[in-house]
Amino acid sequence: MRNKFDLQLEELNNDLISMGALCENAISCAVNALMNYELRLAECAINTEKEIDQKERDIESLCLKLLLQQQPVAKDLRLISAALKMITDMERIGDQAADIAEIVSFVNLSESGNNVHISDMAEATIKMVTESIDAFVKRDLSLANNVIKYDDVVDNLFMLIKKDLIRLIADDTKYGEQALDILMIAKYLERIGDHAVNIAEWVVFAITGSHKE
Repeated sequence: MRNKFDLQLEELNNDLISMGALCENAISCAVNALMNYELRLAECAINTEKEIDQKERDIESLCLKLLLQQQPVAKDLRLISAALKMITDMERIGDQAADIAEIVSFVNLSESGNNVHISDMAEATIKMVTESIDAFVKRDLSLANNVIKYDDVVDNLFMLIKKDLIRLIADDTKYGEQALDILMIAKYLERIGDHAVNIAEWVVFAITGSHKE
């Protein structure tokens, strides 16, 4: 019975890795669509978000099966509970990547060159998402805590973008509408970072039994 349970836990790990990879791909496609004005990539991000939704349902079903059929002990129960919480944040990451992709038709950074550190912020959030999932799979408390701390990098980039946008509008008011679109994109990326922090905090709970409110 335990062998079967361990195999299902391994399946859960693999599914979470797969869902995390989809989240990374959605963010990457959305931002590259924005930077290069590639509507094809924007469509890729939106389609990937649908795959993320399906993966969430698959993982939720597996977790419920583990809870109902295997009667897990306390430590295993924490892992499954954490996974259920994590997939909710990952699904929202997919939503926000799709939201960024939908803005592509309104703003073209490839022409203006005003990328205002959006690319750096996207890389930072992808790093957070990747490492938060890795922390769960490896049961790595140190890595989870590093993700939580790294959120400061994303927050600092967000503040830098806001300052850049203020200067952009001050130099030429015609960029006002574009600046609002860029600010919205930066806000979506900041939220993705927040969801990665949530995932990391659930990893901490899975390992230690303690969750930061």
